[in-house]
Amino acid sequence: MIYYKKLKPIQAITFDLDDTLYENTSVIVKAEHSLIEFMHNQYPVTKDVNKDFWRSQQKAHFLANPSLKNDMGELRRLSLESGFLALGFSGDNLGVAIKRCFEHFYFQRSNFSLHKDIHSLLKSLSDRLPLVAITNGNVNLQQIGLDGYFSACFQASVELPMKPNKAMFVAAQAHLNIPPENILHVGDNLQKDIYGALKAGYQTAWYAEDREMNMLNEKTHVLPHVQLSQLTQLLAIV
Repeated sequence: MIYYKKLKPIQAITFDLDDTLYENTSVIVKAEHSLIEFMHNQYPVTKDVNKDFWRSQQKAHFLANPSLKNDMGELRRLSLESGFLALGFSGDNLGVAIKRCFEHFYFQRSNFSLHKDIHSLLKSLSDRLPLVAITNGNVNLQQIGLDGYFSACFQASVELPMKPNKAMFVAAQAHLNIPPENILHVGDNLQKDIYGALKAGYQTAWYAEDREMNMLNEKTHVLPHVQLSQLTQLLAIV
């Protein structure tokens, strides 16, 4: 554990989820592959198009409405809609195809289990002080078994833009009703998590589950209050 700034008393902790509590890239890749297999099996006409077809749908919607970068779920739904329309679907068949594919992906996106040590840590922390999740992603906390540890979960949307925008941090602080300088945010991304939380007046802890932590390898060079080598070190500072 490396301290860069003196910590004030911590009365609550907010957590990023993806790549902080678990490695996320392989989960998304697996979910994407599962969705393609599902579409091929259930809607054989989708075998006539490749991944570039679906990427082009996303790109077109993003160019038409850049704010969709803050709501990946809506971007995916719209991409499924325009893609199936282009493949000749309409009416009830269109609506059913969108719904089934959308729900399949989001089930698979949260179809994993966390190590028992994460559960133990979050239980210990939640017994001491309130925890809130702040994520740019859309994992289902209940499905992965973490909902019981958090008093709230703020997910990026058009109304609450993605970190490093401070909107979700402000919303979390209002929910907690605790001064921001007494809230510690834990996250893996120096730009989105650490810089975003600092802008909102939070204290910060940097921890990445998905990669070796070396400041020199990061695209953004902003100092957190503390750098963790393992998440269990949080127990020593709260």
